[in-house]
Amino acid sequence: MSDTDSFIEEVTEEVRRDRLFLMLRRYGWIGVAGVLLIVGGATWREIQRSADQDAAQALGDQMTAALEQNSPEARAAALAEVQATGPAAQALLRMAEAGALVEAGDKAAAADMLKALASNGALDQVYRDLAAFKALGLQSDILSVDERRLAYEALARPGAPLYLLSQEQLALLEIETGDIDAAVARLREISLSAGVSRDLQDRVRQVIVALGGSLESGSEAEVSQDG
Repeated sequence: MSDTDSFIEEVTEEVRRDRLFLMLRRYGWIGVAGVLLIVGGATWREIQRSADQDAAQALGDQMTAALEQNSPEARAAALAEVQATGPAAQALLRMAEAGALVEAGDKAAAADMLKALASNGALDQVYRDLAAFKALGLQSDILSVDERRLAYEALARPGAPLYLLSQEQLALLEIETGDIDAAVARLREISLSAGVSRDLQDRVRQVIVALGGSLESGSEAEVSQDG
């Protein structure tokens, strides 16, 4: 490389350094601000996570203390005094209070509380469905079969968390109205469903047998007999 080429390369490199320093002086604050935002965001998330954990721990402690009261009336009263932040925590708290009210013999108040949760648009659908399901169970003596059927059908949406449990209740309504064949078919479908829990599977199979039905579908039973 000639002296001229070497000199030009050195000058070019110097110009590059000068431009870099100029860019840093002009815009370096952006990088610093970005770093501060990243660090600050991570710190805030950590603080928020810790606060959420502390709040959940405090709520759990208060609910535990309330549920340790000797009588259901005292448990319901103590739970009514507990304060929770956030829709989900409030929903769980009110459901626990409704359970204590049922134990105390006040099914009407419990049902009203659960129906209010079921209609609360601020709650996730799973909490609303669970509250509606529990409320229906408390109103079996005041709602007609058709009213209960419509309500359970609304909860028995494919893919919904309470799909199988609502199907079970629909089968029980069919038994109540004397439609045994439909009930057995529905219970058998529940038993064979993917994701069915062992407890639910055992329960519906016991009902099928008690009704005189077969645990196999009609086509499976025919194949078994032919064999």
